[in-house]
Amino acid sequence: MAEQPVRQGAVYGVGAMALAGSSAAVLAGIAEYPALGGQALRYAGAAAVLLLLLRLRRIGHLRPTGRELARLTVVAATGLAGFNVCYVQAVRHADPASVGAVIGGLPVVLAVLDPLLRRRAPRPRLVAAALVVSGGVALTQGLGGGSPAGLAWALGALAGEVAFSLAALPLLPRYGPLRVSAYASVLSVPLLLGAALAFDGRGALPMPTAGQFASFVYLSVAVTALAFVLWYAAVARLGADRAGLCAGVAPASAVAAAWLLGTGAPTAADLAGAALVGLGVTAGLAGPRSRGRTGTAPVPARG
Repeated sequence: MAEQPVRQGAVYGVGAMALAGSSAAVLAGIAEYPALGGQALRYAGAAAVLLLLLRLRRIGHLRPTGRELARLTVVAATGLAGFNVCYVQAVRHADPASVGAVIGGLPVVLAVLDPLLRRRAPRPRLVAAALVVSGGVALTQGLGGGSPAGLAWALGALAGEVAFSLAALPLLPRYGPLRVSAYASVLSVPLLLGAALAFDGRGALPMPTAGQFASFVYLSVAVTALAFVLWYAAVARLGADRAGLCAGVAPASAVAAAWLLGTGAPTAADLAGAALVGLGVTAGLAGPRSRGRTGTAPVPARG
């Protein structure tokens, strides 16, 4: 793998997860808003932004084949809508720290599952780096506590995160990161609306306050639209197994955002966890290139 695509992929992956982690700083502003209805608004806003970007950049729409539409639907149903449903239910049955620690296993799962799906053996060096990253996440998050139901929902959220990358991977050479992000966001809105109505009924979509509206704008533009495009650009350049290492940046970003906003200060565990994440990401991305489809597909210049 050429050095420049690796550097670009690392920058994109770290940037995506830094934006994702920063969402913790604005979630307090929508804590009183129904969770699933809020996610439906968030993805509707992101879809509008991404479709506008496609138009402004004069990137034409593509007509998906039946298989491609099915794959896009899987991305929307699992990585977007499914993840949010599972996460909301998980934190109702378990401490958010324990849920975050479970989801923090994403680098390890991708490091093992991505090559296996390509009928290749996982690379020991990359798996070891992923274990270091996930250990750093667990140290930052803490282990917390919860019930078996909470663990099951957290594992469902982790599965959604995995599908968000792996299900979209074959679409990236033809569609590019921007189209994949836009189409998946569009497809997720009715799914999230349905889930919101099922769980919260008529109270699923109250009129947001000015503060809540501002929070939704940030979540739609930065944490969803921009972060999705950056993440898929990273996956296209690095492969899902190596890009997964960057997921460890999100918890450290959340701590940094809280510190910058004056709502929290990093603890010794936070600093140690961030150091482990940095060590794991550096070691994993410095490893030898992987052969095969992942990470080697051409990336559309305007996708």
